[in-house]
Amino acid sequence: MRFVVVTGMSGGGKSTALKMLEDAGFYCVDNLPVSLVGMFVEMISSPASEASKVALGLDVRSGQSFCKAEEILDRLRENGFVYEVLFLDASERVLLKRYKETRRRHPLSLSGERIETGIRREKEILRRTREKAEYVIDTSNLLTRELKEELERIFIRNEEYNSLMVNIVSFGFKYGIPADADLVFDVRFLPNPFYIEELKHHTGNEKDVQDFVMSYPESHAFLEKLTEMLQFLIPNYIREGKYQLVIGIGCTGGRHRSVTLANMLYRQMKDKGNYGLKLSHRDVDIQRNN
Repeated sequence: MRFVVVTGMSGGGKSTALKMLEDAGFYCVDNLPVSLVGMFVEMISSPASEASKVALGLDVRSGQSFCKAEEILDRLRENGFVYEVLFLDASERVLLKRYKETRRRHPLSLSGERIETGIRREKEILRRTREKAEYVIDTSNLLTRELKEELERIFIRNEEYNSLMVNIVSFGFKYGIPADADLVFDVRFLPNPFYIEELKHHTGNEKDVQDFVMSYPESHAFLEKLTEMLQFLIPNYIREGKYQLVIGIGCTGGRHRSVTLANMLYRQMKDKGNYGLKLSHRDVDIQRNN
């Protein structure tokens, strides 16, 4: 039997993950009273149980009770019961935005307290659980379908998993460097398609612009050296427990050179490692929409 404990930050995507696991054939139970956790485990692990895949949702709403649930699970593991922990996380900025959009009060924010206070209190309570989790998925920049893909990779296809999500982001320097970028690369040294009349109003998502940008040997040299560097860095980031790596590739307006190179880098890295990979173009449509 496969037993998964689904937990994480409030607003991190726990409910969404449980629904996806349920659709994948898991028997899912959420918000079970802590006093019943041990009894539930005994029931589903008995010979009479027909459950082969079970997911148990635990959250921090009850505060102190969560610590008791951790103690129960630790004892179960000491007694030979095998389970995995899936931890759904997100940045404080994103969690705050999600709470403000839904106008909900954070479960650990006391009356009159700011949402940020509850988020930080919860993060401290969950710190140990996050460190020990087999799978940590940062949903800050994930679409629902991308989260589903990650869960399918782990729990359906049973692929080897490292909790690193690599985000390749193209952007325009004129609109500012992405605030969450870990690594930033400037490709403004390449010839700019903006000054070619027939390419000016197109983007690096289109073949004509890509062909122009990649017609220069400097583009290929840059891509080769960047790929080689990332192949060195990513295993070391995984070893150190990093959960998210944001790679920013920028040009002047974020529509031609940076988009092309981001697309090429994504193709180079896709399916080359056991990490999540996402591509986005932050500024590609700004001028087009103005």
